[in-house]
Amino acid sequence: MTALLDCINKKSNTNCIWLMRQAGRYLPEFRNIRSKNTDFIKLCLDEDLSSEITVQPLKRFDIDAAIIFSDILLVPYALGQSVKFKKDFGPLLGDIDFPKISKIGESEFSEKLKPVYNAIKKTKDKVELKDKDLIGFVGAPWTILIYMLNKKSPKNEDIGSNLKDIKFIDDLLKIIIKFLKIHIENQISNGATIIQIFDSWVGLLDEKDYDKFVYRPTRNLVNFVKSKNIPVICFPKGINNYKNYVSAVKPDVISIDYDADPKEISETIDVTVQGGLNPNFLIGSKKDLQTNVIKYLDAFKNKPYIFNLGHGVLPNTDPSMVDYLVKLVKDYS
Repeated sequence: MTALLDCINKKSNTNCIWLMRQAGRYLPEFRNIRSKNTDFIKLCLDEDLSSEITVQPLKRFDIDAAIIFSDILLVPYALGQSVKFKKDFGPLLGDIDFPKISKIGESEFSEKLKPVYNAIKKTKDKVELKDKDLIGFVGAPWTILIYMLNKKSPKNEDIGSNLKDIKFIDDLLKIIIKFLKIHIENQISNGATIIQIFDSWVGLLDEKDYDKFVYRPTRNLVNFVKSKNIPVICFPKGINNYKNYVSAVKPDVISIDYDADPKEISETIDVTVQGGLNPNFLIGSKKDLQTNVIKYLDAFKNKPYIFNLGHGVLPNTDPSMVDYLVKLVKDYS
């Protein structure tokens, strides 16, 4: 069994680490590929380049997993909603054609995302040779829903107007959950050994809406992943009570953001914990980075813990700082 799976299953005393967005904009080798491939969706759907990008960090750093280079918005794309990425702005989605979406079948959806599954298949052997895990992922139902409705990043937006048509929301959410399961199934069948569920926009919701939009839909996916005998990590960014989330959703691993208090989390959470470090520390001094890395490692000493960030690696990060971080974690005792 790999080191990361041992950490998840609470069978390891070694320090495990991988990083969200570890394959991406801070790596010169990625920037070289990206400069020649300006259409982000097309890049995600280039199985050879996706596989190559996925393993770039493994060639540089002693990390314990690769995460497939892809995007959560490929699901709306495969459902027929246009998705583009505008430089210095983010994603732009088209109108929802609900009659069309409601008629899409599993084979049509899977065929559209076949390059993603081929990339996983191509990457699997490269990762296994290094005795590492290959993480597949999806956006959580709530996060996919709000992107599809808002048609751009919902940050700083009043989302209430998007949620007024209750029947439409319920019908769309059912379709999203159905196809997220298909996407998960296809990733697992092609070689993903762990699934992470990213819920990037939980922080937009009032707690009274968690059960409808977060707890029940995400638990549905978690139970599905578990039925495949694959561990599942959940990252509900902005959740205001991790203990309640874990109790309601029951993931194998809870990934925390940098607003969470590691000491409090270690005292109240009984599943494996992942993450927490503010990625801004990777663009500061080595001294500050070391101090804050040790804070997390001390807080979770003798507890099942996977070192990670509370968000993704920032584009202006020096790769040498990532290397320093990985060595700090691996050398900690």
